[in-house]
Amino acid sequence: NKKILGKTLRELAIDHLWGVTITRIIRSGVEMTANGSSHIQYGDMLHIVGGQQGLEKVAKFLGNSPKDLNETQFIPFFLGITLGVIVGLIPLSIPGLPVPVKLGLAGGPLIVAILVSLIGNIGTLVWYIPSTANRSIREMGIILFLSCVGLHAGDRFFSTVFSLQGLLWLFVGFLITVFPLLIVGTIARKMFRLNFHTLCGLIAGSMTDPPALAFANSLCQTEAASIAYAAVYPLAMTLRILTAQFLIILLFG
Repeated sequence: NKKILGKTLRELAIDHLWGVTITRIIRSGVEMTANGSSHIQYGDMLHIVGGQQGLEKVAKFLGNSPKDLNETQFIPFFLGITLGVIVGLIPLSIPGLPVPVKLGLAGGPLIVAILVSLIGNIGTLVWYIPSTANRSIREMGIILFLSCVGLHAGDRFFSTVFSLQGLLWLFVGFLITVFPLLIVGTIARKMFRLNFHTLCGLIAGSMTDPPALAFANSLCQTEAASIAYAAVYPLAMTLRILTAQFLIILLFG
């Protein structure tokens, strides 16, 4: 029921109205303990305990239509992408830099996606994608990303790699990739006791590496890797976009 979106369980007070109790909230495959300050979002699945009559009434009030949850709403989806592209093109003036920087086509949609997922909905406009469609779009994005990289570099790949300069790039790339991963992985595992799947998502997100996330997700049935990836990826991606522009402006500006 879109009329109750964004409200807390305390505001709904269904325990007083119908004598039932919400014990769990499952959101995007993650199970959470329900409390009075929990906000209801579109697509949430609720575990409710109570009498038969109370359950029937609260089901009508909250909405109980799995069919609607499996429908992909493309208007909010493409509206979010459009807003993200616009935000990515906005120049950001930073004191001390002669040229403004931009978030670009990667950073803009990323920031907008975080904001719209935080808002959840504006009236009847809901930013929700079913898990199956989400996985399909995610996998398609990774395939297109790798395909574009291959098409862009394929014609000069072997001639570059097997040259002296290409071998030097491979060696330097190996050093700056492997050593930070080993250091972060060791500290996170030994000092912070992170489990393996969370650690995989953390490292993949810090390297902004979608293929690594896809491999991590194939190792387990939980969303632990994706949650850790999403926690660090926005900051890592934004810093990568802005840092590259900072270096170019400072060195060659």
